[in-house]
Amino acid sequence: MAHVPQIKIPATYMRGGTSKGVFFSLKDLPESAQVPGAARDALLLRVIGSPDPYDKQIDGMGGATSSTSKTVILAKSTRADHDVDYLFGQVSIDKPFVDWSGNCGNLSAAVGSFAISAGLVDAARVPQNGVAVVRVWQANIGKTIIAHVPITDGAVQETGDFELDGVTFPAAEVQLEFMDPAAEEEGGGGSMFPTGNLVDDLEVPGVGTFKATLINAGIPTIFINAEDLGYTGTELQGAINGDPKALAMFETIRAHGALRMGLIKHLDEAAQRQHTPKVAFVAKPADYVASSGKAIKAGDVDLLVRALSMGKLHHAMMGTAAVAIGTAAAISGTLVNLAAGGVERNAVRFGHPSGTLRVGAEASQVDGEWVVKKAIMSRSARVLMEGFVRVPGDSF
Repeated sequence: MAHVPQIKIPATYMRGGTSKGVFFSLKDLPESAQVPGAARDALLLRVIGSPDPYDKQIDGMGGATSSTSKTVILAKSTRADHDVDYLFGQVSIDKPFVDWSGNCGNLSAAVGSFAISAGLVDAARVPQNGVAVVRVWQANIGKTIIAHVPITDGAVQETGDFELDGVTFPAAEVQLEFMDPAAEEEGGGGSMFPTGNLVDDLEVPGVGTFKATLINAGIPTIFINAEDLGYTGTELQGAINGDPKALAMFETIRAHGALRMGLIKHLDEAAQRQHTPKVAFVAKPADYVASSGKAIKAGDVDLLVRALSMGKLHHAMMGTAAVAIGTAAAISGTLVNLAAGGVERNAVRFGHPSGTLRVGAEASQVDGEWVVKKAIMSRSARVLMEGFVRVPGDSF
């Protein structure tokens, strides 16, 4: 019996924020995978090691969590005033699909670094020393991200003393600006609040009716008060991820929230749209011990937030969800704003399972609609490995 040999594809394995993913230049992909479709999805699934009924992704580059089952495709941008086009694929761990419905805010921190190192940014725009400003077109959601990448001796600086809760070692700081992060196409034809309300009564048959803030900013997100779900907002991963009933409840809430936001037309579509929307619960500040053992005091934060990604409680916070948190916190009357004290603010520091994170956003009303010009946060990024990934030649 003849066996098809493996092929090798240039790739870089990177950490961005609290996520990891496999990065590709579009031109390096096999020809059939350079365009969207079944071949591209099959290739990325095989690279990551999905679908895996064992939930371990042993035969691939994935790390068996939503934070590490990620892929990125980059190309020199053809858009005016942009350097690079960035496409993100969230790979399902146990099912045969790649979700292209949203961005990864954490891996956004690595896009500028990769783009510079891969020659996708005009060399004239990269200083010998200082900060390179990389304008990124986020192709999944049609938004601009501006990455401020530190440069030393003409190369991307990856080491430094910037500490990010959820990441063990310090690195160089990368500041990200998410420009005009509210959705333009999904959920209400462009409204940041697709239902037109800052707070809704979200009815979830078989579970209950909850006060909810449904927002499209950074990534579509459903915010619910922790106490309405029987939680305190201080929970770590084990309290949620070890409880199958809780996970099923959150998925049911997510599906009904997606329907209410107009992201899906039928409930059963939610199963094929795992990346968006996110569901999160908020609470007023309280003392707790982070997963690292670090003591977080109530006075250290403005509120507590716990968020689920791909069906599990996230170990820290998704970058795009942080944008949603910062935006909602800036708008008086949302559940996020109320948990943070109900005062006007243009920045918020929230507690998550791994520690704390600060995000800034300025919101205003224009013609009766809430808008936010940009949200700002700091992350870090680092190349972990570069070279080639290998996949069987007949796997896509």
